[in-house]
Amino acid sequence: MGNKVDQNFSKDEQIRYSRHFVLPQFGPDAQQKLKNSKVIVVGAGGLGSPVLLYLAAAGVGRIKIIDNDLVSLSNLQRQVLFTTEDLNQSKAETAAHKIKRLNPTIIVESIGERITATNALSLLSDGEVIVDCTDNFPTRYLLNDACVLLNKPLVYGSVFRYEGQVAVFNFLLGVNYRDFYPNPPDPNAVPNCEEGGVLGVLTGIIGCIQANETLKILTGFGEPLAGRVLIFDSMTLDSTLIKIPDRKSRDTIKTLINYDEFCKIEQTKPTKSMKEVTVQELKEMMDKNSDFQLIDVREPHEYDICNLGGELIPQGEIPHSVARISKDKKVIVQCRSGARSGNMVQWLEKNHGFTNLYNLKGGILAWAKEIDTSMPTY
Repeated sequence: MGNKVDQNFSKDEQIRYSRHFVLPQFGPDAQQKLKNSKVIVVGAGGLGSPVLLYLAAAGVGRIKIIDNDLVSLSNLQRQVLFTTEDLNQSKAETAAHKIKRLNPTIIVESIGERITATNALSLLSDGEVIVDCTDNFPTRYLLNDACVLLNKPLVYGSVFRYEGQVAVFNFLLGVNYRDFYPNPPDPNAVPNCEEGGVLGVLTGIIGCIQANETLKILTGFGEPLAGRVLIFDSMTLDSTLIKIPDRKSRDTIKTLINYDEFCKIEQTKPTKSMKEVTVQELKEMMDKNSDFQLIDVREPHEYDICNLGGELIPQGEIPHSVARISKDKKVIVQCRSGARSGNMVQWLEKNHGFTNLYNLKGGILAWAKEIDTSMPTY
């Protein structure tokens, strides 16, 4: 392998990266660039799992993981970094531990907090490449704008049901996410993965492509997916490359803003004034056989996993099922975590004048944690 390899890499590293050393257009020079680089991965879930595994295995010298979520059972269908033993543990810390075991020669940092407009610039400032493995529009716009302000390339990925997208934004001052999506979609028109589903293996495919693009940027081999977006259909295996027009959106990005407000998320979130009941209060009402209506707005497959015996009216059917909801007694609306049910309480109050609705705080997850620990969750 030559003296240069001997001088810059330990014997174990020479063996570990031997397939890279003999790779045309890669070799020891590219491996050294990886060893000297730092990548920040935001999101350690479905996309973050393959990204982190392959960047660590490839020998990226320093990796920072940012994720404030905990591992849940429903994650394990696609988030292959985690196992059943990791449930309720910090994703960032657990992911850091797993990839450090995969490659002990690298340095890994975990940040178990939510990235916001307040901390984004400081958290991302020391990264050479930022990889967006998040699952919501406010954070995507936040990461994009922060990368524009910091002049960092952003490797973007997203998945929904059977389709995924990958692109490289802000590469050499090129187009950014706002050129691709000038305006966020209506929050009521885009279901999340919990509501719409996602094929588990799709996250692996898209995440691996993100890792590939990251390695190209760091080492210089190949041509990064800049100025274009790859759209992949896992049902047909069709892939399409679309050129992204330069809308000069860079000129409009001067500072970080309130991204929930920009994406109109606050209009669909439960507010502090919304009436709620705790799981303890619901349990007491059940024990006393109080006269109330319990409505579950989850999907049928979720209801089959676990339920509290409420009347199942999936969120999408609520607008057509208003007549089934009582106006003469207390009505408690529940879902998995309290988010969807909170949205439905607000929607019904605003559009149909209900004054007797209560959101179940924490949803069925809170019930399983605080009332019935034997209940299966997802």
